[in-house]
Amino acid sequence: MNEVWLKAPKVDRRFKADDRVVMAHGGGGRMMAELIRGVFGHHFNNSLLAQAHDVAVMPQPAGRIVVSTDGHVISPMFFPGGDIGSLAVHGTLNDVAMGGAMPIALTAGFIIEEGFPLADLDRIAESMGKAARDAGVRIATGDTKVVERGKGDGVFITTTGIGVVPDHLDIGPHAVRSGMAVILSGTLGDHGVAIMSSRAGLEFGTSIVSDSAALHRMVADVVDAAPGTALLRDPTRGGLSSTMNELVEGRPYGVLLDEASIPVKPEVASACELLGLDPLHIANEGKMICICPPEQASAALAAMRRHPEGRDAALIGQVVSDKPGFVRMTTAIGGMRVVDWLSGEQLPRIC
Repeated sequence: MNEVWLKAPKVDRRFKADDRVVMAHGGGGRMMAELIRGVFGHHFNNSLLAQAHDVAVMPQPAGRIVVSTDGHVISPMFFPGGDIGSLAVHGTLNDVAMGGAMPIALTAGFIIEEGFPLADLDRIAESMGKAARDAGVRIATGDTKVVERGKGDGVFITTTGIGVVPDHLDIGPHAVRSGMAVILSGTLGDHGVAIMSSRAGLEFGTSIVSDSAALHRMVADVVDAAPGTALLRDPTRGGLSSTMNELVEGRPYGVLLDEASIPVKPEVASACELLGLDPLHIANEGKMICICPPEQASAALAAMRRHPEGRDAALIGQVVSDKPGFVRMTTAIGGMRVVDWLSGEQLPRIC
């Protein structure tokens, strides 16, 4: 799509409130070219797109290539702390980073429903372009489709991230060993509760903002400070509980968490208590789990806390050899309970 994005005719970008996406915007003709040039080409312009070809040709980097694809269908599209555009960038960059990789490029595919406001589409593209530039990553290529009214839900975005992991890093569940430390980079539940409150128009007496953020720079510092890091995960849909259960399923180890050590903002905890939700099950978009040797835990924590996204980082548990395949938690009152998978959906359309 590079050729269309960069060579299409210029367009007046002053969108009126009643300007809408129509089927002709996806028909391959002048209107589609003007839409793509005026919105996506304008906000995503960079040297890879400037190649003006159907593919983006990049130099071969040193190290191993990692690739991750993610779809974004959040409702509402605009929420405290971000929108579907910035979320699409952050979510995919973080998936790449969880392999210990430094992201180098993104691709973006848009499915837009007929009738969607052009001003909102422009706002999403602007946010997406800014998030990519702030992260130091270029949106290299993409695609746009328009579907009939009633056959979509505004805008769906699919992004693919490409990154490079150094040859010396070996991060994955196979590297986890009993006795390793489990570290969480910050407070749980911020994103999910921000979406829920925005969606339902709820007021909790304080501002709850999504934690959506790109984590790759923090990851680079963590793996440098704690070279024995065995695993990195971002607890998105299903929250911490699903992330930990996914890790231990079928493995010769379990995880023991400490409830009192798990950071949750008071306003998020209050909202969860009011609505009968468990912060362990709620989605996050700017947090990560790091599992590393216990003797490197302090260094990993210090590296996280040097970044705004990791200032609330905490040691929350350890990998254990007893009860393999189970996630358990020592409760704040001294008891013990099993932390199970999220059953069903607490908050649909969350990312």
